[in-house]
Amino acid sequence: MSGQVVVGVDGSTSSLVAVEVAAREADRRGVRLQLAHAFEWTFGSVPDGVPPWDPGGADTSASVSGTLTEAERRARRAAPHVVITHEVLVGEPGAVLETESRGASLTVVGSGRPGWSNGLLHGSVAGQVAAHGRCPVLVVRGRPDPTGPVLLADEAAQTARETAEFAFAEAAARGVELVALRKRGLAGTVSELQRKYPEVTVHHRWVRGRPHRAVVEASADAQLVVVGAHGWGGGAGLLPGSVAQTALRHAHCPVAVVHGRERR
Repeated sequence: MSGQVVVGVDGSTSSLVAVEVAAREADRRGVRLQLAHAFEWTFGSVPDGVPPWDPGGADTSASVSGTLTEAERRARRAAPHVVITHEVLVGEPGAVLETESRGASLTVVGSGRPGWSNGLLHGSVAGQVAAHGRCPVLVVRGRPDPTGPVLLADEAAQTARETAEFAFAEAAARGVELVALRKRGLAGTVSELQRKYPEVTVHHRWVRGRPHRAVVEASADAQLVVVGAHGWGGGAGLLPGSVAQTALRHAHCPVAVVHGRERR
């Protein structure tokens, strides 16, 4: 993976946790880390005579600088040797991160801000980026078991291959087992990937009916859940009521949302 890791930074507690996770991910991948801060101009925040983008001289400049300084401090504490860059971009945070995800190997966002979980896909940053990102999107949530497996919970035809390969690669890199929740046939893909990643032990759990509860329950003992952007079903983005949406709302550990190659 040669693309950088991008992480959304807004100064919130969940954002700083995401920064630490993103720094470790960048270190593991051997790529640089980009701290991306989206600045939205509002009527009250525009100083007289200052056109976008030039917040210098305003309180805004100090606020943005402080946010990025703290984020970089947390990143360096988590991964001292990672190369770190900053971007301050004007625009709505979800749209900014969606754009920045082009060419990245991973985009990381936090999920702890009010509305990011309960209101997912209805105006939330995490939901927007997870649904429309141009690379795998890692939503940091819950308290993962550091010794737990990677949980593969996607069998939608549109993203099955990409999602399964991402899950195998993560399990191999982390040195843990892979648990595959299976509703219908993915035998060929899994068998092929087992040959490619012989070091990964795979456990299959067959799911009858709606898989949503099984995903949430299994996530309690996992360190990562991997789902496809189409969820269990099809169509574009995250379907209302899909497995991906359920995982992002209720999983007990971070969730990686993988998009098909046509989205990149």
